[in-house]
Amino acid sequence: MSTMTATSGKAAGMTKDERFVILASSLGTVFEWYDFYLFGSLASVIGAQFFGVIDPATNQPMFNQATRDIFALLAFAAGFIVRPFGAIVFGRVGDIVGRKYTFLVTILIMGLSTFIVGILPNAATIGIAAPIILIALRLLQGLALGGEYGGAATYVAEHAPMGKRGYYTSFIQTTATLGLFLSLLVILFTRSALGETEFAKWGWRIPFLVSVLLLGISVWIRLRLNESPVFQKMKDEGKGSKAPLTEAFANWSNAKIVILALIGGVMGQGVVWYTGQFYALFFMQSILKVDGYTANLLIAWSLLFGTGFFVVFGALSDKIGRKPIILAGCLIAALTFFPIFRMITTNANPALEKAIESVKVEVVADKAGCGDLFNPVGTRVFTAPCDTARAYLAQQSVKYSTSYGAAGSGVKVVVNGKDVPYTDAKASNPQVLTAVQGAGYPKAGDAQIVKMSHPFDIFQPRIAAVIGLLFILVVYVTMVYGPIAAMLVELFPTKIRYTSMSLPYHIGNGWFGGLLPATSFAIVASTGDIYAGLWYPIIFASITAVIGFFFLPETKDVDITK
Repeated sequence: MSTMTATSGKAAGMTKDERFVILASSLGTVFEWYDFYLFGSLASVIGAQFFGVIDPATNQPMFNQATRDIFALLAFAAGFIVRPFGAIVFGRVGDIVGRKYTFLVTILIMGLSTFIVGILPNAATIGIAAPIILIALRLLQGLALGGEYGGAATYVAEHAPMGKRGYYTSFIQTTATLGLFLSLLVILFTRSALGETEFAKWGWRIPFLVSVLLLGISVWIRLRLNESPVFQKMKDEGKGSKAPLTEAFANWSNAKIVILALIGGVMGQGVVWYTGQFYALFFMQSILKVDGYTANLLIAWSLLFGTGFFVVFGALSDKIGRKPIILAGCLIAALTFFPIFRMITTNANPALEKAIESVKVEVVADKAGCGDLFNPVGTRVFTAPCDTARAYLAQQSVKYSTSYGAAGSGVKVVVNGKDVPYTDAKASNPQVLTAVQGAGYPKAGDAQIVKMSHPFDIFQPRIAAVIGLLFILVVYVTMVYGPIAAMLVELFPTKIRYTSMSLPYHIGNGWFGGLLPATSFAIVASTGDIYAGLWYPIIFASITAVIGFFFLPETKDVDITK
């Protein structure tokens, strides 16, 4: 393939070479996101295979509680926390060696790590080595993803003609959603073909093994690419950076732009994105008790209908600017998350909505025996009856309040004015469950909970309504995410662009966004309000809308060849 030349004027249309650049960059990134999402989608199955194995000789867990907690924490954190470090490592390489070779390395690391997960013996076979190797592979995935996005976005943007960078890079923006969509389809197909029992036993490995085929296709395509013309020109002229980390972060004139890009752009984009796709899925499954098959299909349909809007808003940003679209998405999302999620509850589990409004549940206990329930990574073990009672009610999606009795008093749960004794320091209590269900809270599998019997069962009014609401959330995602790549590329000079744009992107999405589902549910558990977790994205999206409005520069007319 011949090397393309970046143009300063608007191109009449996309050339064959430009289409190939976008296809090669986007397809590889789709596969990389596919690999990354598999772990999250199958976390419970993988956890049972590697962390929660029962020793057949003793009929006890193979690892003690402290060890399981450490593994759970590391597995949770690895894929998100290390992404900014991957951005630093591979960003530096990308600014010194080149864009093409760097994101070729990242996809090799991601693809091989995912394939090895598929063939890795579980803890019952090789003991503690299994979870250690698994976490190491997850760390490699996070590092690779930290380097992939910046390379792909920069590479495409540096090939795009002036006036079309938003449109061209918007195809890269579809990759995260398409990767999620592809992973959901492969998992659903495998589950349906094998059945839940066989899938949990060994079938979960198939989606991981399939990734080696995707890896082969990606590498073959990317090997045909040439270096970015903007980077190659800079390198030929001897103007490249020899210390991109120092120039990007130790130089205040650039470091302040990095900070502004994070707080005034990517932070809000990250929380809106993760709320619209991942917390929405979590909310339906864990809080509304929609079965996994139905919840994943509902999300899949909303993604199918909404993904094209990444390109719509990317192209629109070439005309009216990146800033107004991104900040409008943050602001509109912050203003409407509460009503949208309430309407999802109305249609997905109307019995739960009615119970929340009509059933009053109160936990009464000595204040000294009630601790803090904030547990975003799920590794804390609650033993005090006050804490286990509240944690149990949160897991059952019961709205509760807490009041304090006399010193030394026991714990009781009051349901519509009737006392229900609570003495069990474990995570369950049949008396409490019976009481709240008797008052109106729905049982698991309640007939009123929305359910899809097959993938095309989308014309029932309630199912269509939920898909429509999820579609609105996806549109918010496309507003904030569609133009963000172009904006980040345009904020920084060529010689430190890969490094500078990658770090705020992965802090905003890996930390603020990636930690959102668990943190939001921890807020729900702490407050007893199923909607309280939405304050997390609302606050951060609002901060971005304000800071971005006053301080973030518009970038659509910037010349990125300098």
